[in-house]
Amino acid sequence: MGRRKRVQANVAGEAPARPRATAWQQYRALLAKDVRIELRTREMLVSMGVYAVLVLTVYGATLSQTGNSLDILNVASGLLWAMIVFTSLLGLNRSFANESADGCLEGVLLAPVSRPALFLAKATSNFLFMTAVEVVAVPLFFLFFLAGADVSSTAIWIVLPLLAGTIGMAGIGTFMATMTMDTRGKDVLLAILLIPVVFPLLYACVAATSTALLGVVGQEAVFWRSLALAVGYDVIVIAAAFGLYEFVVGS
Repeated sequence: MGRRKRVQANVAGEAPARPRATAWQQYRALLAKDVRIELRTREMLVSMGVYAVLVLTVYGATLSQTGNSLDILNVASGLLWAMIVFTSLLGLNRSFANESADGCLEGVLLAPVSRPALFLAKATSNFLFMTAVEVVAVPLFFLFFLAGADVSSTAIWIVLPLLAGTIGMAGIGTFMATMTMDTRGKDVLLAILLIPVVFPLLYACVAATSTALLGVVGQEAVFWRSLALAVGYDVIVIAAAFGLYEFVVGS
């Protein structure tokens, strides 16, 4: 029956109607586009990686003057997350560079593309790129600053707050990067908007990371409570960004 309709449409000179892609297909296509572009240009990955190394260099120059008076384990979690936040800000600012150039985003919006699918694809690609940089930067941080420290055996637990923090940063960061991509001074504006909003997430992730590195006996509840706070924050802000993204991208 469907074949007969297509034949009749061809005979009448009309092109057969194509079925509209589902939201899942749109998500996959948009995500594949972002990944292919980044793998071809490597602009975001290289800039984030170089920036992370530069931050580690500044840390090394600063901490070299403290001698033995500073217990690096007590401040390691804060230093680690400061590096992640500033590196992520650089990547988020560059994540819409291709879309804002030559009206590419307008072309995508003119297509029948689901706005939530666009948000999820961009947030997922940002999460993947941020995670790729962390896979290199975090071991370098341990090598440079914690190689001789008495790190607890529970240090492997930091994978969980790193995962929760990166998901939250990618989600709300994508939302706010969309808001600021066409503004003047977008680099500074994104930092001004994003850092206060992600403060609860940072607080929870720093607390969980510090507890994992120090391995204080009886503080396991602090780790899981902080991790639960981070996960709860991710669920709330990503759900809000998901629901509001159509208004932001269409304004």
